[in-house]
Amino acid sequence: MHLSQLKSGGVILRRGETATLIPGATIYDLASEAIAKGAKLADVLPEGGEPVDLVALAAGGWLDVPVRHPEPARMYLCGTGLTHTGSASTRDAMHAKSDQMSDSMKMFRMGLDGGKPGAGAVGVQPEWFYKGPGTEAVAPGDPLTSPGFALDGGEEPEIAGFYLIGPDGTPFRIGFTLANEFSDHVTEKINYLFLAHSKLRPASFGPELLVGDLPRHIEGRSRILRGQDVIFDKPFLSGEDNMSHTIANLEHHNFKYAPFRRPGDLHVHMFGTATLSFADGVVPQAGDVFEISAPAFGLSLRNPLAVSPDAGLATVVSL
Repeated sequence: MHLSQLKSGGVILRRGETATLIPGATIYDLASEAIAKGAKLADVLPEGGEPVDLVALAAGGWLDVPVRHPEPARMYLCGTGLTHTGSASTRDAMHAKSDQMSDSMKMFRMGLDGGKPGAGAVGVQPEWFYKGPGTEAVAPGDPLTSPGFALDGGEEPEIAGFYLIGPDGTPFRIGFTLANEFSDHVTEKINYLFLAHSKLRPASFGPELLVGDLPRHIEGRSRILRGQDVIFDKPFLSGEDNMSHTIANLEHHNFKYAPFRRPGDLHVHMFGTATLSFADGVVPQAGDVFEISAPAFGLSLRNPLAVSPDAGLATVVSL
């Protein structure tokens, strides 16, 4: 089962090839109702609905990020890196300075050794980063905007989980989506300690939310289009069979922090990638279109790249 959300309001339910509209609803409200009733999300979805053309709605720019919080400041975009087998080589090449093992490779090997503990056990903690509040969640089809001071604006094809915190502080997973964890890899390459700066960028999610368990093996594709030309085209793998951590371990190390278990808050957590056009020397330009796809998630996630003017020195006014 897949869910999408319209920018104008309303939820689209897709089962197989059939898509129907649930008018006046939001996935946030439906998830809240399911939590309150102690039910599954599928149990609170109304029957029937008007058939809609989901492909046409996506092409027309009508679809939003699948889940938003009514108060954007209560929506947190976070993620983990070095979680996929194959992800360490690119990062290691960015940060290795000598024959000694880089911190990136050390972190990756920690995940290989301890990122998949047995059921009920706590594994090693992953690398973690913060991207911003809900204002930085970009709808499918809308531009991913790189700030004027950035040195790069590159894609990261990932899977993300959406979570709503229940009244008692329990995180409830709503579902999974495709994600473009847009980052500044040139800034990160200067020094690993600039990673936090490089991640403070928007990200895009959707168009469809996969409700239920994440497949253990996911095969996707990441492309960059420049006009009619494809300048980058490479497969990516995800799912636990291709990861050095379990999803449960990544979730634990995010939600173990009490501030991330405030009732009513919404969290989006990105699980990492092993495929970057930056590793192949591609330099995206304004107007290029990022396209991320995986059959398990339905429609592709497409976003053009935009670059904002440099606002200059950020000054502070004393009161």
